[in-house]
Amino acid sequence: MSDYQLISDYKHLPKYRESFNTLAKMIFGIDFTPWIEQGGWNDKYICYSYIDEDHVIANASINKMNIVLNQKEYNAIQIGTVMTHPDYRMQGLSRRLIDHIITKYEHECDFIYLFANDSALDFYPKFGFERMQESSFSLNASHLRTQTSKTYSVRPLSMNNSVDFTMIKKFAEERLPVSSILSVVNNEHQLLFYFILPFRDSFYYIEEADVVIIFKHEDHQLHIFDIISATSMDIDAILNSIISPETEAIHFYFTPDFAIDHMEAELVPQSEDTLFMRPLLKELPKHFVFPITSHA
Repeated sequence: MSDYQLISDYKHLPKYRESFNTLAKMIFGIDFTPWIEQGGWNDKYICYSYIDEDHVIANASINKMNIVLNQKEYNAIQIGTVMTHPDYRMQGLSRRLIDHIITKYEHECDFIYLFANDSALDFYPKFGFERMQESSFSLNASHLRTQTSKTYSVRPLSMNNSVDFTMIKKFAEERLPVSSILSVVNNEHQLLFYFILPFRDSFYYIEEADVVIIFKHEDHQLHIFDIISATSMDIDAILNSIISPETEAIHFYFTPDFAIDHMEAELVPQSEDTLFMRPLLKELPKHFVFPITSHA
């Protein structure tokens, strides 16, 4: 096996940063450039990469964050952006990178976790990760409409508007946990990633409530990806402000803890992203889902 050089924490070095991005575009079809240029790559995102002649050929990154679980806070590391250039596969590079990360961080945090696709379901148990089953949360919109509640005006936010972008950064830094059951905090770098890239057209602001909501309507379904606030909020008023007359069901991509009758929770047998944890947290409830805006 060739003895490639291991490098890390190189966000300030353009040649490695650009090589990392080139590999990410090849493997995942993701261009991190806008996120990097807008200051999203901070000290909470650290790459561990093997290089060959100054080219990144394999990578595994960590995301430092805090997990609020049943009102108790944990220090966590999420592994992500695990990738190897096609010309360098079958050399055990990903295995060595994961081993390195576990050795370095397992005593510095309460647990390490990651999300894996179908091709890697047999890979991570080799490192002591245990597979977890998350749940889906939904609400029949008719139950919501039976409640009388005030509504707010809602306006879209634009990543290209400097005022909107500055506001999002402030919300990301100061947000309260979206749920006392399970929330991720101190992960503003991830929230900015979703604002700049996947959900850039799905961010909205309610000025009266001073809350940012990430949502979209699709086929009579309302998908709520996150609710970001630095203060307590009237969830009934917020939901009534964003549903439409055609909305049949509301789907939550985080673990709700608001007192809404008829909330449905069910285990998801299969998912595009399967959760793995090391070690397993005994405090996890039967029904939970990590916020989609915290996925690396």
